[in-house]
Amino acid sequence: MIEIRFHGRGGQGAVIASKILADAAAREDKDVQAFPFFGVERRGAPVTAFTKIDVKPIRNKAQIYEPDYVVVLDVSLLKLVDVAKGLKDGGWALLNTHKKPEDFRDQIKKGKLATVDATNIAIENRLGSKTSPIVNTAILGALVKISNVVSIDTLVESVLEKSPVKKEENAKAAKEAYEKTLILED
Repeated sequence: MIEIRFHGRGGQGAVIASKILADAAAREDKDVQAFPFFGVERRGAPVTAFTKIDVKPIRNKAQIYEPDYVVVLDVSLLKLVDVAKGLKDGGWALLNTHKKPEDFRDQIKKGKLATVDATNIAIENRLGSKTSPIVNTAILGALVKISNVVSIDTLVESVLEKSPVKKEENAKAAKEAYEKTLILED
């Protein structure tokens, strides 16, 4: 089973990202679960969402404590949350930032690192506003690049169908992020 934990802030689309990824995996005949965990439910508050993907039925309904992938939609969360907690050996941390992955090795000490400037991609595609960009579909493109959990074509199909607004712009953001992801493997 592949387990993915999303860390974001309310309004960035972490919950929708987990659902779109689950939809894409289901399109490839995989069993899926996608669910959020809310603390304080307000815009800007930390939000965690989970996606589980497997080729056989998933019976475990618990949160993800040992993820294969950690996806961080807002790197300011690194100061508040131990996003890499429980990350499996050989797991990945994907960060939304304009910086290179090696710039975060002191903060995320284990696993492989990847970064993508999902914020700039979202702004260029007019997803959200300049002050509150919605980065979820861009970050999904980067996740697909590092994980191959679904194909980029299947992800784009799901984005086009499941994005609540600006479907074409969201699909374009996912494809752009797929191409612009920076990877550091140890």
